[in-house]
Amino acid sequence: MARQQPPPWVHPAFLLCLLGLGGAIEIPMDPSIQNELTQPPTITKQSVKDHIVDPRDNILIECEAKGNPAPSFHWTRNSRFFNIAKDPRVSMRRRSGTLVIDFRSGGRPEEYEGEYQCFARNKFGTALSNRIRLQVSKSPLWPKENLDPVVVQEGAPLTLQCNPPPGLPSPVIFWMSSSMEPITQDKRVSQGHSGDLYFSNVMLQDMQTDYSCNARFHFTHTIQQKNPFTLKVLTNNPYNDSSLRNHPDMYSARGVAERTPSFMYPQGTASSQMVLRGMDLLLECIASGVPTPDIAWYKKGGDLPSDKAKFENFNKALRITNVSEEDSGEYFCLASNKMGSIRHTISVRVKAAPYWLDEPKNLILAPGEDGRLVCRANGNPKPTVQWMVNGEPLQSAPPNPNREVAGDTIIFRDTQISSRAVYQCNTSNEHGYLLANAFVSVLDVPPRMLSPRNQLIRVILYNRTRLDCPFFGSPIPTLRWFKNGQGSNLDGGNYHVYENGSLEIKMIRKEDQGIYTCVATNILGKAENQVRLEVKDPTRIYRMPEDQTAKRGTTVQLECRVKHDPSLKLTVSWLKDDEPLYIGNRMKKEDDSLTIFGVAERDQGSYTCVASTELDQDLAKASLTVLAEQTTTTNGLAALPKGRPDRPRDLELTDLAERSVRLTWIPGDANNSPITDYVVQFEEDQFQPGVWHDHSKFPGSVNSAVLRLSPYVNYQFRVIAINEVGSSHPSLPSERYRTSGAPPESNPGDVRGEGTRKNNMEITWTPMNATSAFGPNLRYIVKWRRRETREAWNNATVWGSRYVVGQTPVYVPYEIRVQAENDFGKGPEPDTVIGYSGEDLPSAPRRLRVRQPNLETINLEWDHPEHPNGILTGYTLRYVAFNGTKVGKQIVENFSPNQTKFTVQRTDPVSRYRFTLSARTQVGSGETVTEESPAPPNEAYTNNQADIATQGWFIGLMCAIALLVLILLIVCFIKRSRGGKYPVREKKDVPLGPEDPKEEDGSFDYSDEDNKPLQGSQTSLDGTIKQQESDDSLVDYGEGGEGQFNEDGSFIGQYTVKKDKEETEGNESSEATSPVNAIYSLA
Repeated sequence: MARQQPPPWVHPAFLLCLLGLGGAIEIPMDPSIQNELTQPPTITKQSVKDHIVDPRDNILIECEAKGNPAPSFHWTRNSRFFNIAKDPRVSMRRRSGTLVIDFRSGGRPEEYEGEYQCFARNKFGTALSNRIRLQVSKSPLWPKENLDPVVVQEGAPLTLQCNPPPGLPSPVIFWMSSSMEPITQDKRVSQGHSGDLYFSNVMLQDMQTDYSCNARFHFTHTIQQKNPFTLKVLTNNPYNDSSLRNHPDMYSARGVAERTPSFMYPQGTASSQMVLRGMDLLLECIASGVPTPDIAWYKKGGDLPSDKAKFENFNKALRITNVSEEDSGEYFCLASNKMGSIRHTISVRVKAAPYWLDEPKNLILAPGEDGRLVCRANGNPKPTVQWMVNGEPLQSAPPNPNREVAGDTIIFRDTQISSRAVYQCNTSNEHGYLLANAFVSVLDVPPRMLSPRNQLIRVILYNRTRLDCPFFGSPIPTLRWFKNGQGSNLDGGNYHVYENGSLEIKMIRKEDQGIYTCVATNILGKAENQVRLEVKDPTRIYRMPEDQTAKRGTTVQLECRVKHDPSLKLTVSWLKDDEPLYIGNRMKKEDDSLTIFGVAERDQGSYTCVASTELDQDLAKASLTVLAEQTTTTNGLAALPKGRPDRPRDLELTDLAERSVRLTWIPGDANNSPITDYVVQFEEDQFQPGVWHDHSKFPGSVNSAVLRLSPYVNYQFRVIAINEVGSSHPSLPSERYRTSGAPPESNPGDVRGEGTRKNNMEITWTPMNATSAFGPNLRYIVKWRRRETREAWNNATVWGSRYVVGQTPVYVPYEIRVQAENDFGKGPEPDTVIGYSGEDLPSAPRRLRVRQPNLETINLEWDHPEHPNGILTGYTLRYVAFNGTKVGKQIVENFSPNQTKFTVQRTDPVSRYRFTLSARTQVGSGETVTEESPAPPNEAYTNNQADIATQGWFIGLMCAIALLVLILLIVCFIKRSRGGKYPVREKKDVPLGPEDPKEEDGSFDYSDEDNKPLQGSQTSLDGTIKQQESDDSLVDYGEGGEGQFNEDGSFIGQYTVKKDKEETEGNESSEATSPVNAIYSLA
C-alpha cells in the first residue's frame, strides 16, 4: 500500500512582462490595445545570415515585422536598393517583406546570389534585418581519373586520399568498396576528419577489397563515388592464414617487423588550431606503427573537461563541445605501442565572434520620462559598436538635444512624442557581427485592466496559488492588492507580489477566502479589478487499499475511502498496472471499494485508486498477488539447510512523481527459507549523509513498491530481505532522486523557554530532519512576548536550535512560537508554548511562627515567600539550642516546596532554640527569616501543675493562702496610713555591730544567711543562680531608698515620695503592691 501525492494545483498565470525604467514593455496582444496604440516596427522573423538554397526550388528570403500602423518593406542587395518591380521573377508576399524568387519560367538561381537586407518602415521609424548572404547549393561532379594500383609493403603505413569536390555545404564523406560494401574500420584502419582513409599498418588481408571514397550532398541528396583504389600488398609470407588475424603476436607470425609509432596526421611534434567560442573543437591524431599504437589525450596544466569532452574514431579524435575561453591551452596526444611512444602538442586558441552581454530592448516611455538603450557585447578580438537610427548612421541623423551617446549606451532625457524612432546597434569583429533593433516609443496611456472582471478562482487548502491581474499603462502603473476592501496593501508574510502584478499566496488557509482587489495607478488615473477566491478542502484517501495475497478462485476487496470538499464533484476510478481498469463481470466497483470475484492469475498486478475532483486528486496504490493451488507434496528441499537470503539486486526507480516513486528490485536467493519481508531504507546527502534510515516495510511476496517521499530530499534507496533465519546484506544503492521543494508542513517540536540566568530566557526546540525540511535554507522564525501584557510579538530568524532573549524580568511567563520556514515559504501557524525567564533567589518565607505546647516539642509554621522568583524547590531550616552564652550544635533540615510545618523534638527542656528558615529555587537559597523559641516555664511549677493542680486539698490550701495574703495586705495598708514602725525582721541573737558596712550606709540585705535561692528561681546553662525579679521592692514604700532606721532595726516610713507616686499613678499604686513584699515586712 502506498500513496502518491499529486502536484499542487496552481492557477494559470497570464503572460505579461512589465519591467522598470530602461526595461521593455511588451504591448499586450489584446486586439483593442493593439489597434489603439501606435508602435514603431519590430522585426519578428528573418532568414539566417548564411542562407543556402536548393537550386531546384524557388528562393525564399524571409522578413516579417509588426508595428502600428503596419510597416512597409523594401530590400537592398549588396548594399544597393533592390527594385523588386523591375524583375518579374521577384515578388513580395502580401502584408510581409518576404521575397519569393520564382524559377518556374526559367532563370539561373546563381544570378541572385549576394547579400540582402530587409527594411521595415512606418511613420515612427525603420527596423532592419540582418545582412543575409544568399548562396546556391553546389554539388559538383567528381573529376574523372584513372588510379593506378597502390603498391605497399606489408606492415607499412598508408593514406588513401579522398579529395572530394568543393560542395556547398560540404558533403558527408564515407568509404565503401566498389560493390557498395562498407569498409570495416578499427583502430588500425580508420577515416580521418578530412575524409582520407588511414592505415596505421597494412596487412595482407587489406588487398581483398578495393576502396572507394563517397560524397553525399545535402540538398540534392545525391551520392557521388570516386574511382576505387586497388591495393597490392608485398609480403614475406604469401599465405593469408585467417587464423592469424586474432593471434596475440600476429605481426611476428607473419614476419612483419615491429616499429615505433610515428604520426601520419598531423605532421611533426607540434601544431596549432583556432576555434570560435560556442563551436565544437575537434583535435585529431592518427599514428602509424607495428603493433598498432594506442592514442591517449591530455591537457597541459589541467584535466580534460569531462562534461564536454568525448573521444571519437577509436580515441584518435578528441571533441570538446560548446568551446569557451577556458578551453584554450595546450593539448597533446600520446601514441604508444610496446616499441615506444611519441606525442604531438596542439596549441588551441579560442577566439569569439561578438556575443551579447546586454542586448538593447524596446523602450516605452511616458512624455517627460528618462530612459536608456544599452548595447554591450564581447568577443575576441573586442568588437566595435556602431549606432544607427532608422537604418542611417547616427552621425548623419538630425541632432536631438534630448539624446546623448556614451559609447555603448544612448541616454534619453525628457523624452517627447517626437523622440520616437528605431535604433540599430551593430557590433562586429573579424569573426562576425550582431545586429539588434530597439525602438523608443513615447506613450501616454492611463491604466487598463486586461483580464476579465470578477473572476472566480477556487483553490485547495494549504496549496500555493497565484492571483493574476494583467494590466497596461504608460507610465508603468503601480499595482497594489487589497482584501475584502481593507485599506492595507497585501505584501509580505504569506503574500508576495511579483513585478508583473501577480499576487502569490504561499500557503492557502481558510481565512484567505474572500474578495481580492487589484488597483493599478499612474499619473493619468487608475483601474481596478476583483478576484473572488474560494478555499476548498483537499481530496484525501483516508483508507487506502492494502497489498493482498489471495488464492486463485477467492474474492478480494480493495478499499478506497475518500474525504473531499462537498462542493466539488468527486470521481473515483481504478487503474491496473497504471492503465485504466476495465470493469468486467467478475468485478464490482462501488464508491469506496473494488471487489474482484473468482480471482484469476491475470488479476495479479498493481491497482491504483484515483480520487479526483476538478481541482485536485489523490492516488493510492496496492499490489495483488495470486497464488496457484499447491498440488505437490513436501519434497526433499525441506531437509536442506536454511540460510539468510541473498541481497536484492538491480534496483530501479520508475514512475517518478513529485511526492512518490516506484522502486523495483530483483529478489535474491531465499536459501531454503521463504522471504517474509523487505525493508526499504533511504539515505539523504544534506543533513545526515551516509546514514541509512528505515523508510517502509513490505511483504516478501512483492518486489515493487510505491514509496511516499518528502519534498526537497535527495533520496537514495536500498533493500534488505528478511526470512526466519535473519536479514540479508543490504542491496547496492539505487540511483539518486531529488524531489522538488515545498513550504514546510510542520514545525519543530519540544519547544521550551527556560532561563539560564536571572535576566534571560533561552528558547530551544528539536530541529527538523531532512524529510521534514521540504526545502533549502531551513530556518526558524522565533516569536515571543510577555504573557500578561499581551504586547506585540518580538521575532528573530534563527538557523540553529536555540535563541536567547536578553534583558528579561525575573521569572515571568512568556508566550513562545517557533515556525519553520524555507525558501519556498513558511510552515503552518505554530502552537503557543508558555516559557519562563530566568529564576533568582527567592524572598524570605513569610510569618514564621514558633509555638511551644510543652517541654518536649516545638511547633513551627510558615507561609510561602511573597516573591518566589522562580519555581520553589524546597525550604532549608537551620536551628540551634542555646542557654546563655553556650550554644549547641547546629542542625539542618530540608523540606519539600509544599511543606510549611515542622515539629522539633526537644532534647533539653531548659534551653531555648534559634530557628533560621529560607526558601530555595534552582538558583539557590534566598533570604532568611529568624525566630527564637519562648523561654520555658519553671520546671517544678510545671510538674506540680501537672501532678496536683487537680487535687481537692491543693485547691483548699490555695484558697486559705489567698485569704491570709488578703488579711496581711489589709494590715499593711493600715500600718502605712498611721506612720508607725514597720517591723522588718526578728532581732537576732548577734546584733549588727558598728563594723557592719550595711548598717553604716543604711542598706539592708533581705537574703537569708545561707543565700539559698527562693522557690521559683532558675538555674542557667552556666550553673549560676538567677533571682526572679519581684514586681515591687521596699523602695517603693519609702523615700526612694533613703528611709531612716531606728535602733531596733525598724524604720519610720516617710511616705512623701510614695505619696507623690500615688498621686501620679492613682489606683495603680495599690495594685502594684506585691504580697510577697508584705510578707517580708511582717517577718
